[in-house]
Amino acid sequence: MLAILNKEIQSFFSSLTGYLVIGLFLIACGFFLFVFSGGYNILDSGFADLKPFFNLAPWIFLFLIPAIAMKSFADEKRMGTMEILLTKPIGFWKLIAGKYLGVLTLVILAIIPTFLYVLTISQLGRPIGNFDVGGTIGSYMGLIFLGGCYSAIGIFASSLSSNQIVSFLLGVFLCFICYYAFEGLGQTNIFGTSSYILESFGISFHYKSISRGVVDTRDIVYFLSVIFLFLQLTEINLSKTENRR
Repeated sequence: MLAILNKEIQSFFSSLTGYLVIGLFLIACGFFLFVFSGGYNILDSGFADLKPFFNLAPWIFLFLIPAIAMKSFADEKRMGTMEILLTKPIGFWKLIAGKYLGVLTLVILAIIPTFLYVLTISQLGRPIGNFDVGGTIGSYMGLIFLGGCYSAIGIFASSLSSNQIVSFLLGVFLCFICYYAFEGLGQTNIFGTSSYILESFGISFHYKSISRGVVDTRDIVYFLSVIFLFLQLTEINLSKTENRR
C-alpha cells in the first residue's frame, strides 16, 4: 500500500498536476474571498469570519478533486498497466487504499496553505484575534472529511472507465448528487415531514453540522460510512473487471 501511495504522490508532483491543483484552488479561493464582489467576499461582509471560504470550498472541490482522482484507475486501464497491478500480491484493498490516500494527501496539502486565511481573519478582527475559533476548527474538520468523501467518489468514478474525461464527469456528477441533491430535494418540501430525513442523507447536511464547531459522532460516522461505501464499490467493480479476464 505504501508503495502505491508513494507512486501516486510522485506522479502528482513529477508533473505540473499537483502544483496546478494546489495553485488553482488557492487562486480561485483568493479571488472569490478578497477580490470579486459578492456573497463570498470577506472584506465586503464586514465580519471577521471564514464562513464564506467554507461555503465556497465544497463547490471548488466538486470539480478539483474529481480532476485529481480521474487518472487513478482510468490511466492504468488506458496504458494497460492495470493487469500488472492486479497480478501483484497486494490485494484489491491495498491497491485502492494506496490510490485513495494519494488523492487525499494532495487534497490536504491544498488545504494547509489556507491557514493563512485564519491569520488574516484574526488580524481583521476587532479586537485582534476576535473570531469563532471553535467554528473554524470544526469547519476545517468538515472540509477534510468532505475531501475524503469526494476522493472516494472520484476513485470509484475512475474505476468505471478507461477514459479520464468520462471518469471526471462521472466524478463531478456523483459528488454533486451526494453533496447537494438530497438537500435540494428536501427544500422543495415534496416529501413533507420526511424532508429533514431526506436532507440528512446528503453530505452538505453533515458538513454544515460539523462546521458549527460541535463534533457530533453521527456526522463522523456518516462521513466514514460514505468513504467506506464508495471504496467498497470500487473494490466490487475491480473484482468484476478481474473476473471477466
